[in-house]
Amino acid sequence: FGRSGFMGGRHQHRICAMTHKIIQQDIRLLAQNIVDKARHKTLMVALAESCTGGMIAAALTDISGSSAVLDRGFVTYSNHAKIDILGVKNTILDQHGAVSEQTARAMVDGTLNAAPLADVALSVTGIAGPAGGGPDKPVGLVHFSCQRRDMPQIHAKHIFSGDRHMVRYQAVKTALLMIDRALA
Repeated sequence: FGRSGFMGGRHQHRICAMTHKIIQQDIRLLAQNIVDKARHKTLMVALAESCTGGMIAAALTDISGSSAVLDRGFVTYSNHAKIDILGVKNTILDQHGAVSEQTARAMVDGTLNAAPLADVALSVTGIAGPAGGGPDKPVGLVHFSCQRRDMPQIHAKHIFSGDRHMVRYQAVKTALLMIDRALA
């Protein structure tokens, strides 16, 4: 390719790197806010992560004092783990798939059951890519569910753009925003 194509690629890479850095800063600020708010209110958080693979828990545990806030986190990447650890019903997975509102909601139910000390639970399940997507469930599709105990669940569905890393970082940021709102 010509010179302009090469420079265009470098420019695009620089923009992606800057966006990635901004998202990482946002994640750190959100995690700090969650730890501060939950500590002040003496609330505990539990997580069920699939496509983020523990990144939400990592963001929280990067903050000093998080041990007073994060009760536990489950990485339930496979359907088998969702069933065994969180009690997600096989029928939900068979009828709706692992990446669905129904599965995200069942994951939060299972998290609250498995973490009796948790006041807030959040789940995330999605397709980070680059493979695994289809017409009905494209790469970048992520379902979230968050619930403060004895309150209604909140569900969110996003289709994020970018590569695997960007999809996952955007999912972490969205999850932290949902936890933050649940702590209000």
